[in-house]
Amino acid sequence: MKHIFLAVFVLTGIFLAAEPTAFGQDTLFSFDDVEFTDGQDTSTAEYIEVPDDVVFTDGQDTSVTQDSATRSEGDTMPPEEERTLWGIFIAGLIGGFAAFLMPCIYPMVPLTVSFFTKQSGTRTKGIINALLYGLFIIVIYVALGMLVTLVFGASALNEAASSAWFNLLFFAIIVIFAISFLGAFEITLPSRFVNKMDAKSNRGGLVGLFFMAFTLALVSFSCTGPIIGYLLVEAVSKGTLMGPAMGMLGFSAALAVPFMLFAFFPSWLKEMPKSGGWLNTVKVSLGFLELALAFKFLSNVDLAYHWGLLDREVFLAIWIVIFGLFGLYLLGKLRFAHDSDVPYLSIPRLFFAIAVLSFTVYMVPGMWGAPLKALSAWLPPSPTQDFNLHQASYSTAVPQASADIVKKYADVFHAPHGIDAFYDYDQALAYSRQVNKPVLLDFTGWSCVNCRKMEESVWPDPRVLKRLKEDYILASLYVDDRTALEPHEQYVSEFSGKKIRRVGQKWSDLQQSRFGVNAQPYYVIVDGDGRQLVPAQAYNEDIQNYVDFLDSGLTVFHGKKSAN
Repeated sequence: MKHIFLAVFVLTGIFLAAEPTAFGQDTLFSFDDVEFTDGQDTSTAEYIEVPDDVVFTDGQDTSVTQDSATRSEGDTMPPEEERTLWGIFIAGLIGGFAAFLMPCIYPMVPLTVSFFTKQSGTRTKGIINALLYGLFIIVIYVALGMLVTLVFGASALNEAASSAWFNLLFFAIIVIFAISFLGAFEITLPSRFVNKMDAKSNRGGLVGLFFMAFTLALVSFSCTGPIIGYLLVEAVSKGTLMGPAMGMLGFSAALAVPFMLFAFFPSWLKEMPKSGGWLNTVKVSLGFLELALAFKFLSNVDLAYHWGLLDREVFLAIWIVIFGLFGLYLLGKLRFAHDSDVPYLSIPRLFFAIAVLSFTVYMVPGMWGAPLKALSAWLPPSPTQDFNLHQASYSTAVPQASADIVKKYADVFHAPHGIDAFYDYDQALAYSRQVNKPVLLDFTGWSCVNCRKMEESVWPDPRVLKRLKEDYILASLYVDDRTALEPHEQYVSEFSGKKIRRVGQKWSDLQQSRFGVNAQPYYVIVDGDGRQLVPAQAYNEDIQNYVDFLDSGLTVFHGKKSAN
């Protein structure tokens, strides 16, 4: 049974590494901005008149309008934020189950259950005490999550999610936690404080039960601390007000429910796997996973500031080494200080090692440019790859008409799949009027995981790629980029009243002021005068839906030209 626990834990960790939550999201740098001083006035957001003979094909409507983006106090939570909270809650559940299998908590189950069954007097009272004990565990951890929000405030959480220095801090914290799990040291609270709380648990009654739960939280901190830290970092990085509390609700529920169930059914204790070296294996496994995931935070900052430290192949090389060592560890070829002797390799452990090493081998072709669609949301964009055999086929294609135009910011940004994109709004509109093609505004971001998924899962489809290359002018606008604007291009936004100094601020301001949205990816089709043609699209991996979206824009664009 212990092998089943380990299997679920390891495979869940690998699954989470490959599949982040699927919804539109705020990017690394969230700015309240926009308004342009020069050029044509494109501030109108109304649609153009559609000819009577235009018929739209069915497709999922993922548009986000000004009304839905700006909600009053009495409105319901938008679907994107609701899905974000559910994703944080599920991550908390998984973290809580993992924490339950840690050496600091798992061996305490029989002792705690014994207290409820023998010291409560009657079975009914024992069940009630177990319920209260579990409830107090939940209350304590949820209070921790709420404390994070109350201390920092909603605005500070959003600033933390959009700050390069906070992301660097998160990276350092998670690396320290990972090293702790690998056995280099333990993160513990002062023993004097723990003993004082433990003494109060002997009072009995509700107060005693509360301090029993509080003592569990304290004595298990060396095991739960890194997990809690990672969950809170993830919750804060989402920028939602209730994120930390939801993460702690999931974590505490997964931690408390097993204690309550074993107290309700004490006979189950006989079926529990005995404590042993396998508990440390779970702990070290989590250390490997946290170490790998930490590099996503460093990658966010690296991309936004164009440091060039973590290009795609460098990122992959680090992950290949980490998961390769993880596989060797499961095979017993690598041991740490607190590991027990492994006299033989069990069949379940062999299969776990096969899963991890298979994942490692899967990543190897990515060193030469293979798409690795399962990891596209986590990896740096493919244009950051220096040596890309997969991209070589695009270099032999017929050059696009705009290839000879000197594009603004082309030295900073690069579009995937050989698409010859623009990176400046006004320049894209000007070229659109010149060649009589609609413009696809791609509001994206360096740290936007779902932007990468769209680029690597939807855009490579031949039907989509043909339209992007031949029928549209693509304008990729990075809302979290830190490239400084020229002094004469800087301005004070009429929308936010803030000074716009960077490229990312400019495009974030445009998205919010024109379309009332601050989530990416976000796709808007406009004509050469900046007028929106059809409802916008957000994150949606349905390729046919995206083709229908592009076709509807072409239909309206050419229908308007015919009418004129």
